[in-house]
Amino acid sequence: MFDGLKEKLGEFREDAADVAAEQATTEHEAQADSEAPDDSTATEDSTAGAPDGADESEGGPSLTDRAKSLATGKVILDAEDLEEPLWELELALLENDVEMSVAEEILDGIEAELVGEQKTITESTTGLIEEALREALFDVVSVGQFDFLDRLAATDKPAVIIFTGVNGVGKTTSIAKLATYLEEHGFSSVLANGDTYRAGANEQIEVHADRIDAPLISHEQGGDPAAVIYDAVEYANAHDIDVVLGDTAGRLHTSDGLMNQLAKIDRVVGPDMTLFVDEAVAGQDAVKRATEFNEAANIDGTVLTKADADTHGGAAISIASVTGAPILFLGTGQGYDDLEAFDPEALVEDLLGA
Repeated sequence: MFDGLKEKLGEFREDAADVAAEQATTEHEAQADSEAPDDSTATEDSTAGAPDGADESEGGPSLTDRAKSLATGKVILDAEDLEEPLWELELALLENDVEMSVAEEILDGIEAELVGEQKTITESTTGLIEEALREALFDVVSVGQFDFLDRLAATDKPAVIIFTGVNGVGKTTSIAKLATYLEEHGFSSVLANGDTYRAGANEQIEVHADRIDAPLISHEQGGDPAAVIYDAVEYANAHDIDVVLGDTAGRLHTSDGLMNQLAKIDRVVGPDMTLFVDEAVAGQDAVKRATEFNEAANIDGTVLTKADADTHGGAAISIASVTGAPILFLGTGQGYDDLEAFDPEALVEDLLGA
């Protein structure tokens, strides 16, 4: 995962190394000039009237601050120093499916953090930017993180988890994977097919339920999704089952009917969590769907499928940013055991390197 962005960051490092070398030469020369005696009366007269600490340009470090910094072997970064490397970094993010507004927010935060900062003459501007990027990406992908199993343990039984997302992204398979994951951690579950209008939906989820040996509640095609999930809750109560995992229709996110169904499920059952499922490889489409599903269903977390096939990674960054909800799980293969709890710190380290 994230190989595409990692490759772009490698190119960014190589290009910026040349810029850093040129900058270091210029800064050494500037330091030498600042230490040389100044015999220019005109220069003295022109600066004598300027108040100590006055800006060289609006928003930039003052001449006095620059001189003091140079005298200690340091320089102060300004927006011009960052313009080229940040532009290259923005291109890398956009080319790897990070949504434009998200990329701009990340880079604006980096610029605000670094402008006015001091660095030693031998210190790489690129290194400072990378460290700021590391922190910015971690802040984005760790948004709202919580311990999934701890929250389940603290929830009155049965906990009800509803899955949303368009058809074809692996939603039903993810439900079966999560049931397997829960069983491995001591939680029993029952599956509920709230996708009642799609032909073959009952048969699809029944295959998964049989394979993992999990109970399944379903109604005839065309039934009320809220009634199906309500019956699953009743079944869980009667059989002392910990978690209800409810599928929902995967119609297009613009469908008013789907949104009305979700609203009715919320009224009838009151789910404890609503999880959005989409493909890590879906790029900008996943970002748009996540935004609109979140507006309708108030997403509590995201499951990203096909994470093992993702060479960009921008969808993960963008979905976390636009929903404000955490990425909880990554689907990493075809098996029922191929579901991993999401680790923001490990992801950023994988992306940027130790």
